[in-house]
Amino acid sequence: MENIFRSVLLAAAAALLLASAGVPSGATAQVARPSAFDGNWSVVIYTLRGDCTQSVRAALRIAGGRVYALDQSFQAYGAVGPSGAIRVTVAAGNQSANGTGRLSQTTGRGLWRTATGECSGQWAAERRNW
Repeated sequence: MENIFRSVLLAAAAALLLASAGVPSGATAQVARPSAFDGNWSVVIYTLRGDCTQSVRAALRIAGGRVYALDQSFQAYGAVGPSGAIRVTVAAGNQSANGTGRLSQTTGRGLWRTATGECSGQWAAERRNW
């Protein structure tokens, strides 16, 4: 079960790159165009409530304002608005998590929660040059 939640946490890490405020609901359906937040990001997800892995690090990529997982063990869907607000959904198997937050040019932070609510916590992101 911990492996499933690890994957969900990785997905949530991707989610950490999206916040509901400032991200239009149709943002993921729009044609991708360059974003000030495009690039590679390292995300650390911390569990504060529930029986999930305590912390997980994940590599994500933002391209055209959309969030993608660099690790194929999970999928990430989300978008970053012009203000840096980010919202992400991460899925692995039949488990999923949602994350919201805000990015600056080099860092970001926010909250995440599994779809069923059994685990939740915080995430922190840092832009990388790899």
